Amino acid sequence: MADLSQEEWAEQLQQDDNAFILDVRTPEEVEDGYIPNATNIDIYLGQEFLDELEKLDKSKNYYVYCRSGNRSGQACALMENAGFANAYNLEGGFMEWEGEVTE
Repeated sequence: MADLSQEEWAEQLQQDDNAFILDVRTPEEVEDGYIPNATNIDIYLGQEFLDELEKLDKSKNYYVYCRSGNRSGQACALMENAGFANAYNLEGGFMEWEGEVTE
């Protein structure tokens, strides 16, 4: 797991052919906009969140974000414990995101 600055996260994501964008916010937060091509799995679902993680391809590189960077950091730690090799947390989260947004 790695915490990446907004710039590092965006730059690395853009150059990664094996990227998967994971949004761990609530459905209500997603309604305010999201990073294009993101898949939403709400971390507040608890066991259901862990069950959904198990369905994901562990060989992908995961770019994880939430509103502020706290929940996505927790998600990255959970993913690491579940055997995911590469999970990158977006420091500052969606609140500070200056890249493309889908509303």
